[in-house]
Amino acid sequence: MDTGGGGGMGDYMRPGGDWDRDLLLDPAWEKQQRKTFTAWCNSHLRKAGTQIENIDEDFRDGLNFMLLLEVISGERLPKPERGKMRVHKINNVNKALDFIASKGVKLVSIGAEEIVDGNAKMTLGMIWTIILRFAIQDISVEETSAKEGLLLWCQRKTAPYKNVNVQNFHISWKDGLAFNALIHRHRPELIEYDKLRKDDPVTNLNNAFEVAEKYLDIPKMLDAEDIVNTGRPDEKAIMTYVSSFYHAFSGAQKARLVPTGILKVLVVNQENAHLMEDYERLAVDLLEWIRRTIPWLEDRVPQKTIQEMQQKLEDFRDYRRVHKPPKVQEKCQLEINFNTLQTKLRVSNRPAFMPSEGRMVSDINNGWQHLEQAEKGYEEWLLNEIPRLERLINLAEKSRQKASIHEGWTDGKEAILQHRDYETATLSDIKALIPKHEAFESDLAAHQDRVEQIAAIAQELNELDYYDSHNVNTRCQKICDQWDNLGSLTHSRREALEKTEKQLETIDQLHLEYAKRAAPFNNWMESAMEDLQDMFIVHTIEEIEGLISAHDQFKSTLPDADREREAILAIHKEAQRIAESNHIKLSGSNPYTSVTPQIINSKWEKVQQLVPKRDHALLEEQSKQQSNEHLRRQFASQANMVGPWIQTKMEEIGRISIEMNGTLEDQLSHLKQYERSIVDYKPNLDLLEQQHQLIQEALIFDNKHTNYTMEHLRVGWEQLLTTIARTINEVENQILTRDAKGISQEQMQEFRASFNHFDKDHGGALGPEEFKGCLISLGYDVENDRQGDAEFNRIMSVVDPNHSGLVTFQAFIDFMSKETTDTDTADQVIGSFKVLAGDKNFITAEELRRELPPDQAEYCIARMAAYQGPDAAPGALDYKSFSTALYGESDL
Repeated sequence: MDTGGGGGMGDYMRPGGDWDRDLLLDPAWEKQQRKTFTAWCNSHLRKAGTQIENIDEDFRDGLNFMLLLEVISGERLPKPERGKMRVHKINNVNKALDFIASKGVKLVSIGAEEIVDGNAKMTLGMIWTIILRFAIQDISVEETSAKEGLLLWCQRKTAPYKNVNVQNFHISWKDGLAFNALIHRHRPELIEYDKLRKDDPVTNLNNAFEVAEKYLDIPKMLDAEDIVNTGRPDEKAIMTYVSSFYHAFSGAQKARLVPTGILKVLVVNQENAHLMEDYERLAVDLLEWIRRTIPWLEDRVPQKTIQEMQQKLEDFRDYRRVHKPPKVQEKCQLEINFNTLQTKLRVSNRPAFMPSEGRMVSDINNGWQHLEQAEKGYEEWLLNEIPRLERLINLAEKSRQKASIHEGWTDGKEAILQHRDYETATLSDIKALIPKHEAFESDLAAHQDRVEQIAAIAQELNELDYYDSHNVNTRCQKICDQWDNLGSLTHSRREALEKTEKQLETIDQLHLEYAKRAAPFNNWMESAMEDLQDMFIVHTIEEIEGLISAHDQFKSTLPDADREREAILAIHKEAQRIAESNHIKLSGSNPYTSVTPQIINSKWEKVQQLVPKRDHALLEEQSKQQSNEHLRRQFASQANMVGPWIQTKMEEIGRISIEMNGTLEDQLSHLKQYERSIVDYKPNLDLLEQQHQLIQEALIFDNKHTNYTMEHLRVGWEQLLTTIARTINEVENQILTRDAKGISQEQMQEFRASFNHFDKDHGGALGPEEFKGCLISLGYDVENDRQGDAEFNRIMSVVDPNHSGLVTFQAFIDFMSKETTDTDTADQVIGSFKVLAGDKNFITAEELRRELPPDQAEYCIARMAAYQGPDAAPGALDYKSFSTALYGESDL
């Protein structure tokens, strides 16, 4: 068959390849494509209240492309950018291209920049891609490609007409007879086909175009003269126009009539209305709870104290243990009620229930997903915030301690350095002042490290967003400024002393040696006391053992330090002995240092007192970490048992749902027993929750002994309960379907056995070929011939209306129940009312109360509109519109 030089759908989904080559072969095609594509676009854009005139210009900013895609797909695209800059236009076109690609279209050589620049060929190529995807791709006759399917449809529809032989989408349409034949085949009253002449193509084409525009709402997309005067019309333009005829004519459906009783219809509708009201009420309550809870979970304002954060953690645990579990059950029950209601509506031939806007199951699932995302983020925030706050408090305390020590040391130093005593000093005084200043410089250098530590701690507090960073920064800045001033004053004083006296006399070497050794030793003792009083935070046994080891190493240095202390004190005693033996009267304390033997002994005694206190604190922390390790192992042991158990049960439920044996009631009883066994396992999860609470209270944040977290196990448990509940509901719905349709137990078992036989992968759904084999095994004539293929396509449109390529067992049962049983329809209900009304076109309230039970009678009276026909009597009610409304627009 000549299909116009093209293969399958893929040959037309690569704009930028054959597209440019075709235009170069016949420039006249571009004119046809411009007119056709413009008209096609406007036929859709008018629904949005807009039109285009110039393809080159009107699509350059991308807005019309995005609007066109939203209209023909019924979906929302990302918000367009309204700016007039080139980058805004390119972004809009790229959004349209991304949307097309998301629909499975492989775009080649289409660039947003060229469309924004007004490249006509590229713009036509993009529109052709849209037409193919949304107007032609889904057309398929006898498993053909889109193009071949459309061509086969045209051949079948025009086969009975003389002088029409459709073989392609160019030459076969030049004389206009094929267009007229398509219209006449579906609407014979619009075309006088026998009066058309093959030798008058312009008249034929204009006749078809005008009738299609006037009566079929198909806009004129082609010019008769362009088609006739072109050696070969452009097949893309022809395909676009012909696809509009296909969509206009292929939507007719036939109604099916089967008998039923009016009372059954009314009772079913009342029950369904009650279920709908229950669903709406439950959905509103659950959505309101989710709406109230999410802002609480998204409140991540840091607290100032550990106690406040621990209270938040306790509130969150109460939410997980107390408040959320009932809502999980409500959500599951709501889904079960919704599925049960839809099954009732389906088996009673009623339209599917559409909840109020914002209350769909998908809306609840979206809200629930948002809730769980907020919940997960809130828990992660809590568990990260507490260690961060601990770190902040520790750093802040360190900053205060070091600042206090430093400020105590610097107190009065500026006044000493600014003292101009050297101006009136004697030579002996000068000789004493210079070594004293050198000792001070040594002491100053020894304190440099502490100043740097204070600055580093302040920086880290800033990076961790400490709430009192302002005061820390102010104090740190004051210390740094004072430190810089001390350095400047020290340098100035040294210069002044050296300038006053260039040559120093011999200084008391013992005093000087004492000062030089006492200052570092004093600084070492201060650092040791600071370290011994330093706060520590550890989270593992390894960390505390590391601190204990470091402390033991420190204690091993104490004997050497004591020997250094004795040596320093010996220097001081030797200086006193020499002064006394030589009758030297000392003026007072050592002129080179303020560190006296009393200070050294006092601080050494303090160090000796702090060592055992540090021992005690480290041992207490070691005991705490050993307890934490026990909690980790205890939780891991239970979690490593519960986790695999949940996984095994999930697999067993999947196997049970596929390999069900016995009657549906037996299966239902078995599943409920299985559900009770699962519920009986709940104490194991409760024990795990208790252990998890102990872990959280101990502020344990990791556990190397298990891969299971409490969150994973909670989710697994909730999924397990939901899965068994849904499986039970599926069997209940099958019982409901069986009873409502009168299907015997033997038939139901036969349907299940056949379905399971072809469900090779136990996935709970059949592909098209597997489903065809299942039907054949049940006696359906769907063999591989034309009649069998047509019947199978009809069945697939019923069981798989969304073209997913899979048939579920519920859809299979619904189909089999329709094929083997009778259902009620609107026409049957109308006929029943007509009998009650004595063959009148209306009925009265008195007749309804006389013929129907009180509940059903009042139900009808409250909902029937007043009859408006010419034969209306006082109080006449319109039972026809009432009956039609019962069935909505559903074809089920």
